[in-house]
Amino acid sequence: MISNAEYNELKLRELEDAVAFVERIKNNPDPRVKYRDPRPITDLKHMIETSVQQFADRPAFWQKPSHNQPYTPITYSEAMADINGLGTSLVAGGLSGKCIAVVGVNSYEWAISYLAVVCGTGIIVPIDKELSKTEVTTIMKTAEVAAVIYDDKHQKMMRDIKDEGETPLTTLVSMSAKESQGDILSLRELIEAGKHLVAKGEACFTKAQIDRNAMSVLLFTSGTTGKSKGVMLSHANIVADLMVAPTVLKVNPTDVFFSFLPLHHTYECTCGFLMPLYKGASIAYCEGLRFIVKNLSESRPTMFLGVPAIFENMYKKIWQGAQKKGKAEALRKAVRINRALKKVHIDLSKILFKDVHALFGGRMRLIISGGAAINPEVLEGIQDFGIMAVQGYGLTEAAPMGALNPDTAAVASSIGTPFPNCEVRIDNPNEEGIGEICLKGDNIMLGYFGMPEETAKVIKDGWFYTGDLGYMDDKRYIYITGRQKNVIITKNGKNVYPEELEYLIALKGLTSESMVWERTSEGGGNDGSQIVASLVPEKEVLEEKLGVDYSQEAAQELLWKAVEEINQELPYYKKIKNIIVRTEPLVKNTSNKIVRFAEENKR
Repeated sequence: MISNAEYNELKLRELEDAVAFVERIKNNPDPRVKYRDPRPITDLKHMIETSVQQFADRPAFWQKPSHNQPYTPITYSEAMADINGLGTSLVAGGLSGKCIAVVGVNSYEWAISYLAVVCGTGIIVPIDKELSKTEVTTIMKTAEVAAVIYDDKHQKMMRDIKDEGETPLTTLVSMSAKESQGDILSLRELIEAGKHLVAKGEACFTKAQIDRNAMSVLLFTSGTTGKSKGVMLSHANIVADLMVAPTVLKVNPTDVFFSFLPLHHTYECTCGFLMPLYKGASIAYCEGLRFIVKNLSESRPTMFLGVPAIFENMYKKIWQGAQKKGKAEALRKAVRINRALKKVHIDLSKILFKDVHALFGGRMRLIISGGAAINPEVLEGIQDFGIMAVQGYGLTEAAPMGALNPDTAAVASSIGTPFPNCEVRIDNPNEEGIGEICLKGDNIMLGYFGMPEETAKVIKDGWFYTGDLGYMDDKRYIYITGRQKNVIITKNGKNVYPEELEYLIALKGLTSESMVWERTSEGGGNDGSQIVASLVPEKEVLEEKLGVDYSQEAAQELLWKAVEEINQELPYYKKIKNIIVRTEPLVKNTSNKIVRFAEENKR
């Protein structure tokens, strides 16, 4: 710790650096950088404090006290008071500089717990709420977690982990307990006790020094190929993303973000939680997958961050509903008419597609898809209904932003363009221009926790090697072809990208999911292997085509016919030689990504 005078001088220099960072954005020559007014911020504490100064009485959060009650607002100033209260209690309780975990469903309590830790207490460790007790225990051991803030579902798990004594865990904080009982502390009581201390002049938290370059967030990735890694992020990493992202995509103080994706993921945490708070917008929490449509109509959000499965399913339901009502042709005609009118700057979307807009709450203006590739036809189709839909790209190691489609120049098949003040290059491109996507910028992680050798494998000369393969066109739009670790290399040295074949399979509309993989086999062809596709049928579609009581053999025949059609357009080395039609979904990790090494997915 340095003296207050030295700290104030340091913060002034950091602010000057942030101002210079913003000036470089303003002077960026890329015409797609449309919104050149980001606020210079030095760290997350500075971010939330300056947002409170500007937006004190505006709603920061919308939360439902209970399922049957309406959304109620919590203002920026109210949230700041709670953050200061909780942070003060945590520091006063001896947790300064400690690793503190937070686990639970998306909620206001989760959000202020995160901010109360990173803005002056210690290091936040967001934990996936779907992990098993064994996995949670491993994380707590690895990160040396001293305290955990949790929701009702995790009460017994945390109690058991503490009692077993295998971790450094000493402090249990319940998000929902109205009062403390024994050694289980009530979050609400901690907030109120901390507020009382602040009112008496206690400044251990409010005046805490923030080292913007030190590890402040420790995130454990849920890998699809093995052991998870702890990604170390700093304030500097995250605020770099906050300042660059809204320069290509407009965020207004009047926007309401619909928070559905788990907050322990950097995608939702940075983009759906910290971003709206930086821009003076607000956040409405979804109650869960079953309540998406209900909560959309109740909260009437303007922005929705999600993964392809959500938007592809909603888009499919729109057309299925129109088909059942005999209105599919009328809907197609309305789309054609609106496309033509848009060319002369007339947009009748809200009139022609009133029911579609109602499905999204009535005010939706922007949808962002991330986490995996999305069918471009879905994005274009949503845009046809008058809602801007774009896709972006990121990784936890980039806090998480790597690329994003500008809202004024989106290309549905691309993951977007590089952000200002960030660099992207394609390493070692082949004859098709495909190589490994590499990122460079202030947002790149400090490294993997306790894994210097693993860190050295992915960060070289300041460049982060993502492991994703793709190419960049002459307009600097980036396209992903697959993961480097997933590439099938034939004996003839040809590269086969499973994701490419899975995309072609998805376009047939007969499957809900697929996984392409290589089976080494004596009779698998000239190179001793064959490409196999594990397919999960889209039950409703197959019932429509084959009848409700369709047999496994009929499903196999229909799906193989579709695969043969795909094969006709492919070179020999890419052809799918066999299919496995599954009756169960593919095994996935808690991020809902297919676990490619799982043997269960290959039978």
